[in-house]
Amino acid sequence: MKRILSLSLTLFLPGCVVGTVAKTAVDVVTLPVKAVSAGVDAVTTSQKEADEKRGREIRKEEERRGKQLRLAEDRCRKGRPLPTDDCRQTVQR
Repeated sequence: MKRILSLSLTLFLPGCVVGTVAKTAVDVVTLPVKAVSAGVDAVTTSQKEADEKRGREIRKEEERRGKQLRLAEDRCRKGRPLPTDDCRQTVQR
């Protein structure tokens, strides 16, 4: 029984070793390509990414302006406007 087990291990083991060595060789060869690719992706911006970033900036600016407008309207309604507030445009609610 031991001989059969030893014989079967010697037949299957080389296949495992060869497969592992081949996989390691492929990993070693493709590693520089993957590293360069990741570096290029990190420093370049696609048009889609640029558009998304610009859209976020525009939305944030609109939110900031809306907040400032609401605060100015509130100050005008309460009768405490700042010198920069234009209370003529404030709609009375």
